[in-house]
Amino acid sequence: MGNSFDKHQQAMALVNGGLIAQEEGELDKALELYRQSLEVYPTPEGHTYLGWALSYQGNFDEAIAHCREALELDPEFGNPYNDIGVYLMQQKQFDAAIPWFELAKRARRYEPRHYPYINLGHIYAARGELKRALEEFKAALEIVPDDERLKAIVAALETKLN
Repeated sequence: MGNSFDKHQQAMALVNGGLIAQEEGELDKALELYRQSLEVYPTPEGHTYLGWALSYQGNFDEAIAHCREALELDPEFGNPYNDIGVYLMQQKQFDAAIPWFELAKRARRYEPRHYPYINLGHIYAARGELKRALEEFKAALEIVPDDERLKAIVAALETKLN
């Protein structure tokens, strides 16, 4: 048996294999690789991406449970906060989703950092809270200034508000 560093590296290699399989549309293979990674060495990434794959099957409760496991392992990992918010949004639980996006914004270890701002912007826009939506989309645009889709959303909201 190797040391924990070796096991962590082996687990992360399986996670990366899962991400590739998922990108290629091989969801069952991705699920298997994420599960194998967790057997080798439980990582926040393994739990988060397993949750992400499960969400593609509409398995939101299990997806959220894996994100919570990820957060127990690393409360500074932002992805699971944002993902829980997304899974709640997908179930039309917008009020419950908001605090998760706020936590994602504050997480130290998180790429792509603009996602929770965009998600909050969509929630506020859907509620007709256009000023709040605009603030969130503008904050996202500060993080990814070249995003043309975000520029268009900001311009449309500014037009509506004027």
